[in-house]
Amino acid sequence: MKLFKKKNKIILGILIIIIFIILLPNLIIKITTQNKIFNTIQEIPYNKVGLLLGTTKYLSSGTLNTYYKYRIEAAISLYKSGKISFILVSGDNSKVSYDEPTVIKNDLIAAGIPETKIYLDYAGFRTLDSVVRSKKIFGQTNITIISQKFHNERAIFIAKHKGIDAVGFNAKDISLRFGFKTKMRELLARDKMMLDLIFHKKPKFQGDQIEIK
Repeated sequence: MKLFKKKNKIILGILIIIIFIILLPNLIIKITTQNKIFNTIQEIPYNKVGLLLGTTKYLSSGTLNTYYKYRIEAAISLYKSGKISFILVSGDNSKVSYDEPTVIKNDLIAAGIPETKIYLDYAGFRTLDSVVRSKKIFGQTNITIISQKFHNERAIFIAKHKGIDAVGFNAKDISLRFGFKTKMRELLARDKMMLDLIFHKKPKFQGDQIEIK
């Protein structure tokens, strides 16, 4: 009986440590980015470029991805309110049949954003790639990141550690009921991000510099 109780205590202790390791990065990121996150157009400062983080337009079910819809709307609002002058769309184009940046660009143009004001980064395979390449490839050291709040927090944390002064404009989020899996994945993504920063993980592709002008 004593051995059984001892094993239970050990298991409980291990579980507590695991939960602590998972949740600690989340707490650190929230605290260090809280003053860089904005929900309204009126509050957010001007930056020349808005970095729009890509995602798929349609879910596997064929329905419109609400995260996508709200990010597009947020980018359009920022541009039309004069809070950004250019939109840098960063997304996944790892396959010929899958091209997030171009799909987003077409929707931005359809909403009235001039094509000359849109730049595409086809190698934004991960958030880290998108943020780092905004500086290394597109020369931006001050930038407005556009995505949902949970995503902006992680992206801004990366930016801070890569010498980029970033703020985030929060696109409308979806309810916890429909976004629960995404929120749970985000906790693990934050742990992985910490390891990437510790071990100085680099973007998958570098490339020639592109001037936004």
